[in-house]
Amino acid sequence: MNTPSLSQPPNEIGSHQPASEIVRKWVAETAAHTLPDRIFWCDGSEAERKFLTEVAVADGVLTPLNQEKMPGCYFARSNPNDVARVEQFTFICTPTEEDAGPTNNWAPPAEMYEKLRGLLAGAMKGRTMFVVPYLMGPKGSPLTKVGVEITDSIYVVLNMRIMSRMGLDAWAQLGESDDFNRGTHSTLDCNPDRRFIVHFPQDNTIISVGSGYGGNVLLGKKCLALRIGSYLGRTQGWMAEHMLLLCVESPQGEKTYVAAAFPSACGKTNFAMLVPPAAYQDWKITTVGDDIAWMKPGADGRLYAINPEAGYFGVAPGTNRKSNPNAMTSIARDTIFTNVALKPDGTVWWEGHDDPPPPECLDWRGQKWTPDSKEKAAHPNSRFTAPMANNPVLAPEANDPNGVPVSAIIFGGRRATTMPLVVQAFNWSHGVYLGATMGSEMTAAAAGTVGQVRRDPMAMLPFCGYNMSLYFRHWLSMRKQIKNPPLIFSVNWFRKDKDGNFLWPGFGENMRVLEWIVNRCNGNARAHESAIGWMPSFKDFNVEGLKGFGEKEFDEVEKIDREEWYRELLQQDELFFKLYERLPKEMVFQRELLVSRL
Repeated sequence: MNTPSLSQPPNEIGSHQPASEIVRKWVAETAAHTLPDRIFWCDGSEAERKFLTEVAVADGVLTPLNQEKMPGCYFARSNPNDVARVEQFTFICTPTEEDAGPTNNWAPPAEMYEKLRGLLAGAMKGRTMFVVPYLMGPKGSPLTKVGVEITDSIYVVLNMRIMSRMGLDAWAQLGESDDFNRGTHSTLDCNPDRRFIVHFPQDNTIISVGSGYGGNVLLGKKCLALRIGSYLGRTQGWMAEHMLLLCVESPQGEKTYVAAAFPSACGKTNFAMLVPPAAYQDWKITTVGDDIAWMKPGADGRLYAINPEAGYFGVAPGTNRKSNPNAMTSIARDTIFTNVALKPDGTVWWEGHDDPPPPECLDWRGQKWTPDSKEKAAHPNSRFTAPMANNPVLAPEANDPNGVPVSAIIFGGRRATTMPLVVQAFNWSHGVYLGATMGSEMTAAAAGTVGQVRRDPMAMLPFCGYNMSLYFRHWLSMRKQIKNPPLIFSVNWFRKDKDGNFLWPGFGENMRVLEWIVNRCNGNARAHESAIGWMPSFKDFNVEGLKGFGEKEFDEVEKIDREEWYRELLQQDELFFKLYERLPKEMVFQRELLVSRL
């Protein structure tokens, strides 16, 4: 059997160039500078996927897993120094530093272009340059964007195939237009000192060098979908948000669409694929998207949203049949696993897996591991890349080019105290304030002081492609374009009692909170006014079948402690002071109103 080779692809694989002279000229200029041995034009076909997978296996980039137990699944390891996003080397290069704002790393565009051009000179010599055309969003949607990523990584190509709608449809949608995102990526030698993920919003351009980790190199994901997307949204009148999208279908068949923003480690994917408890057997939750939402006002005055992605790039540790059964089903086939542990039988394992720790396996570095080992078997940020189509509860609307009308927007963080289980904002401006002040307590000493609250406005702090003060202003200005805006809520699944025990069971039981939110949106639930927003009363909250949770427990999880809230207000000031120069006055007014109500 001949070893598959990129120098001799079968048939016409690797040769489908676009009609666009603009694209071909850009690719030729990049090739003349980076000096690849060959150029491979991706077409997204099944024959191409099969061929490139065979090449990746032959080159040792991918390892086939047990095809009987995990059909179509493969395993990969990244460089041990390259396992996560690198915020300190992620830049927003706008014309002025003020445009990027104090929460982003900034460099002058011309200076950064010159630096990156030097790093990319001859960088692909001895390698293949892949040209990856892709769509972010359903084909034909007015919100869908065309991207083209040039990369020297076959791993990137195979992951981008899963995460985006990659292929010839992108060339068809682009036509002769110049309106596409230009993304250039080279792994170089994976030296952290030469690792930069750089965004040029005014040019709709991304350049990533020195990394092979998905979050830094799958340029359609966080780079285009959020950092560039948020900038485009502000200039074009729409919103790019770090939000899941789900559909709640009542027993009467009424559908309500909900968007929700959660920082990391707050159960975002679990919520997107929520399985209702037994008391809700006649309710149905389906997933539109698990990570990113692009939203635009519709002709009927409502806010419509699409999921621009086509796959799930999820964190493996902690994912199991209890926390997320639908995710486990989604990753059972046609999935690429990165930096997890490899078991002798050709399957994978990670901390928090349903299976017990194996007696022996290879850890994420490829070293022998046993339960007595001091290191973790899987890297804490190990990943799975799975097709959206694998999700057993995928909403059919996930591929609707018109998007879905959003009735509720939820903000949530991980807070042991202060924040109640659920509260509804008084109005849109108050809701923006709730999102702007959201935060989570750090859960690992390596990330900072345990318990310290890290502010993460709208879960967008690492992903906003321009000045966050202007981002808040954009949120406020969108209200003028939305006649029937979504209601805005705040949730906190993680409140604890004085002994450190969780007050709320979470997981599927979050459906009870979701029911109240949906009923509020549809005018079917009451609420009482509190100092911080509208809140449910015990009699209006469904606790049927929830053992050990009565009115006393409900009051505790919804409690407003004024002393804690005064401390909260002082902590919120830290971010506001940083942004104060261009902070919208509405944020200051909302804070003053909260102080007066308390």
